[in-house]
Amino acid sequence: MARTTRTVSTRLAKYVEMALKAGASDAKLIPTGEVATAAWVRLRCQYGCGMYGRCLTCPPHSPTPEQTRRVLDEFSTALLIHSDGEADVCGIARTIEREAFLDGHYKAFSFHAGPCQACEECDPSAPCRNPSLARPAMEAAGIDVFATAHAAGLPLDVARTRRCPQNYYSLVLIE
Repeated sequence: MARTTRTVSTRLAKYVEMALKAGASDAKLIPTGEVATAAWVRLRCQYGCGMYGRCLTCPPHSPTPEQTRRVLDEFSTALLIHSDGEADVCGIARTIEREAFLDGHYKAFSFHAGPCQACEECDPSAPCRNPSLARPAMEAAGIDVFATAHAAGLPLDVARTRRCPQNYYSLVLIE
């Protein structure tokens, strides 16, 4: 099994390099079993974010934690991309998802950081105007970003003020 894991890591290492070259602070390949999902995460969206119900990539339109877990279980590897705010993790994830797809990883899919920014304003009563750009936020899909980042040894703390260090994460599923 270690040989298989090493082969997969070697084969997917190019995506780590792509993320770093694009400006990510860090990027790590992690087993999808280490991506934490929890039902409480969507409550933070519903009772704490002004985008709830106003964006097709946010709850209640986004995948539930249960759906997300089922999707994660269909993959073995994820690329966790970290930015301290200097790099666009959503753009990096989108580029890597596309590159991985073109490399033959036809199931490649990404989850982004925060509400979708593809349109100036989203109309959740109509079909998405930019489905090739729109992806659910990690939190919107029930991913516990704090637990996932900590399990990967990456920084993420509650930003208590606007002067606190900012950390943003996106996730690309690659099989």
